Amino acid sequence: MTFEPELLGQSRTDLAEKLRELRKRAGLTGDRLARRCNMSQSQISKFETGKKTPKLVDVERILRALDAPAELITEITALARIANTEWQDKRSSWRRGMEKRQAELAALESEATELRYFLPAMITGLLATPEYIHASLSHTPGDPSRTIAKNLERQAILYDTAKTFTFLLTEQAVKWAIVPHSALAVQIGRLTSISHLPNIRMGVIPLGVVIPRGPMNTFTVYDHRLATVENFTGRMVFRDPRDVSEYITIFTSFERYALFGGEARELLEQCAEYYR
Repeated sequence: MTFEPELLGQSRTDLAEKLRELRKRAGLTGDRLARRCNMSQSQISKFETGKKTPKLVDVERILRALDAPAELITEITALARIANTEWQDKRSSWRRGMEKRQAELAALESEATELRYFLPAMITGLLATPEYIHASLSHTPGDPSRTIAKNLERQAILYDTAKTFTFLLTEQAVKWAIVPHSALAVQIGRLTSISHLPNIRMGVIPLGVVIPRGPMNTFTVYDHRLATVENFTGRMVFRDPRDVSEYITIFTSFERYALFGGEARELLEQCAEYYR
């Protein structure tokens, strides 16, 4: 099944209809199917009416209980993966106001206790200085002042010791000069300063390290619950546990090549000194 961003909402509707159709074809009531799947009848009802999107593991349990044929299992599990994915295009964010996007990010951050950020190209807003944030918004229409203010407010969460943060940057991301060199030296100094916080792990992957897998996208993982992946035109949100687990695996594989602690700070200081 081909992924089309504009069809994500329709995929959820289609999935609900397929599950309802399969149950009726099998001659089962919602209650009987629920017992077979060890679920509640209300849960099955919510899945079939589209009020709740089932995770892939839920769909597989239902399909096994219905003894669905192989070709339908392939089709419906593909539909379930798409239904558990959300596309957020940047133009919609611009129309709603980028400060609202900051509020959404703050909500995600407040709900999570373990956060992982893979940053192959640029420094994320949680770590950024005001000047760096302003420069990163230069392509965004409208007055960025409220967005910058919201972004800076979000940074207070870094000091919440009930949470752990791992930031994994490439040396390329550290050195990407979207601000003048003197301002970039200040920005890199901020990375060094933040790396001393007890709940933060700051990792830097040095240029020239041989890594067999390329860094395709910036992504963030919130606990084992949700992963967001960004590109130039928007972001995808993955909620299926298997997708989230895959991003954690990718993150861990890159993490092995990074410098942490004093070694990372030494590399950051070298970068800052170069731009001074």
